Amino acid sequence: YGRDNFFKRLIEMNIANLAGVPSVVYGLLGLGFFVSTLGIPHGIVLVGAFTLTLRVLPIVIVSSQEAIRAVPASHRHASLGLGTTQWQMIRTVVLPQSIPGIMTGTILALANAMGETAPLIMIGAATSIFTAPKSLFSSFSALPLQIYAWSDFPKQEFQHGVTPAAIIVLLIILLGMNGIAIFIRHRFRTKKS
Repeated sequence: YGRDNFFKRLIEMNIANLAGVPSVVYGLLGLGFFVSTLGIPHGIVLVGAFTLTLRVLPIVIVSSQEAIRAVPASHRHASLGLGTTQWQMIRTVVLPQSIPGIMTGTILALANAMGETAPLIMIGAATSIFTAPKSLFSSFSALPLQIYAWSDFPKQEFQHGVTPAAIIVLLIILLGMNGIAIFIRHRFRTKKS
């Protein structure tokens, strides 16, 4: 029992530490593991998705863990006292009460990933592409990288048209995702009470 508890605390501590690691380290991890070790070509959608998944996963795990811990122990004990099994208690009490926190943490982590550029630069994402990717093995660029590249173009259309429009699109998407997170949290809270 003590050994299991030690490993549980060790894993929790490492996941919490991974949530604070700078994003460029995840780019190096993606480059080293997905490109060098697994041999997947660099700068493609698949490598970018895997790398950003690694970046977001610790944040989602920590927020989900906190949401599950926030469910009062009295609710769990009451459910078990009524004769439910452990799985029934998790399914009917813990998950419904923790879903708002889990969803909010997930959406905010995804919004965080949308603004990431350092890991994508490390895995060789293109700084400027003018066509959408056709498959998971196509080259891609992230919107923040595009904005940075377009801001350096000398044409007036890019300086005063395309670049500000792309910034507004990115802001609208990020604000929309944050709004969805707030809506989900509010909806589940009002449904509970």
